[in-house]
Amino acid sequence: MTFEDKCTRLRQRYAEIGAQLAKPETAGGDDYVRLSKEYADLGTVVEAINAYRRTADESADLEQMIADEGADPDLRQMAREELLAARQQMPELERQVRLLLIPRDAADEKNAILEVRAGTGGEEAALFAAVLLRMYQRYAETKGWRFELMSAHETGIGGIKEAGATISGRGVFARLKFESGVHRVQRVPETEASGRIHTSAATVAVLPEAEEVDVKIEEKDLRIDVFRSSGPGGQSVNTTDSAVRLTHLPTGIVVSQQDEKSQHKNRAKAMKILRARIYEMERERSDAERAADRKSQVGTGDRSQRIRTYNYPQSRVTDHRIGLTLHKLEQVLDGDLDELINALTAEDQAARLAEAE
Repeated sequence: MTFEDKCTRLRQRYAEIGAQLAKPETAGGDDYVRLSKEYADLGTVVEAINAYRRTADESADLEQMIADEGADPDLRQMAREELLAARQQMPELERQVRLLLIPRDAADEKNAILEVRAGTGGEEAALFAAVLLRMYQRYAETKGWRFELMSAHETGIGGIKEAGATISGRGVFARLKFESGVHRVQRVPETEASGRIHTSAATVAVLPEAEEVDVKIEEKDLRIDVFRSSGPGGQSVNTTDSAVRLTHLPTGIVVSQQDEKSQHKNRAKAMKILRARIYEMERERSDAERAADRKSQVGTGDRSQRIRTYNYPQSRVTDHRIGLTLHKLEQVLDGDLDELINALTAEDQAARLAEAE
C-alpha cells in the first residue's frame, strides 16, 4: 500500500468512526469506549494528513496560477514565492505523517519503574549510583513527574548498592526507555590521595509499569517468603517478619522488598516490581523476534550494554550508541537530560522510518 493510499484509508476510517459515534444508539454501548479511543488516536494523524494534503493542494493551485500567462505578473510572482515556501514545508509535513503512521510502542504512555545498581568499582560505584539516582529524580522534577523512592540499600558514606523508584506522569516511559544499560564514570575518587582517575560503573534499568490487565499473575505461580527486615550492617530495622520475597515460579524472577514496616505494603510494592519485570520479559521476547528484521536500532536495551560515559576531568558526557558528546557534565547530572534524550529519540525515529520504507 502506498503512502497516499494509507492516508486516504485513515481519513475514511476517521470519518466512519465519527459518523458511528454521532448515532444515538452507539452512546453508552459496549463499543462506545473502544470507538472513542480509536477516534482520539486517529485524530492526531488525520490532523497531520490534512495539513500535508492542504499544502499539496495549495501547491497545485499555485502552479496553475504561475502557468497562466494571462494572469497579473505581480500575482504570478507572489505565487512563485508562496510555492517555494510550500515546497520547503512539504518534506517535513510528510515526515511528520510518516512518523505518526509507524506503530507506536504500547508502553510509551506508561509510568516507569527505575532501578539503579552499583556495578564494578566498589564504593566509588555505589557513590556514582547515588549520583545517577539523583539525576533522574531532578529530571523528573523538571518534567513535573512524581518520583517515589520504593527501596534503597545505602552504604555508609552516601552511596547506594541498589535502589528502585516509580516515576509517574505523562509519557514517562517514552522519555526514559533508552536509559537502560551500563553507565560508566571516570573521575578521581575523593578518597584517592594520588589523584588517579578511576573507572567504575552502575547499571540502570527502566521498566514500563504494568497494570493487572497487562500481566496476570496467578497465586499458584507464586512462592511467598516472609522474613525480618535488616538494615546496613545487619542491624534490625523491625522486630516483625515484615520483609517479603516473591518468587515467580514460571519465570524464576525473584523480588524482595523490605523498606516498609508493613508486610502488606512490602508485598504490594514487590508485586508492582514483579509485574513490571514479567511485562518487560515479554516485551524483550517480542523485540528479539523482530530484531532480525531491523536494519538499525538505538540500543538493544540489554542491561549489560555500555551506553554512556561520564568523564569528570573533561566535564564530558558521551553516549556511545549515537556518538553524541556534550561538554556539560554538571548540568546533565543535575537533571538536564533533554538534549541526550531528544537525540536518542530522533535516532530511533529515523531508524523506524527507514524500516517502514
